[in-house]
Amino acid sequence: MGKRVAVYCRVSTDGQTVQNQTRELHAVADRLGWEVVETITDEGISGTKGRDRRPGLDRLLKGVTRREFDIVAAWSVDRLGRSLQHLVELLGEINARGVDLYLHVQGIDTSTPAGRAMFQMLGVFAEFERSMITERIKAGLSRARAQGKQCGRPRVGPAKEKVIRDLLATGKGVVKVSREVGVGVGTVYKIKKAMMDLPPTATH
Repeated sequence: MGKRVAVYCRVSTDGQTVQNQTRELHAVADRLGWEVVETITDEGISGTKGRDRRPGLDRLLKGVTRREFDIVAAWSVDRLGRSLQHLVELLGEINARGVDLYLHVQGIDTSTPAGRAMFQMLGVFAEFERSMITERIKAGLSRARAQGKQCGRPRVGPAKEKVIRDLLATGKGVVKVSREVGVGVGTVYKIKKAMMDLPPTATH
């Protein structure tokens, strides 16, 4: 008996069709002696959407978890996801269940040694992407600070801060004050901590 394969196809817009992807992947399965046990599609859904917004992908991963398939076949790596980081996490989840992956355009088949090596390279590129994003964020913050811009959440104005202090002084809790004033709990907590750190006369 050949490998049980789940064919997954996705298109981004309603004007596109999954027929070409489906036909080609079924032909591959026939050529390699795989048994197509299910064809799963997400139509008119962007690859940037998460699993909760892609019912086909959710179904695929549930089948992977239950080991209903031996291999997942997709037309291209971008049919599974657009973000390299999220993509590698997805591929890692599939691989961790002992399910192999076939990507037609990239010629990746993790049931072969060469395919497994390529899969590992994807992980290296994902780590590189994460590092690049982190460096860009740090560089952007440094540039903003150098230009005198405030980073992070904006501070509350003096008037609102006085209201918060007055409410805290009456003994009201942080959560209640945050709701009444309409600011975050963290903001109220910081003001309360600052009040506690000041000499008693400074809070009046």
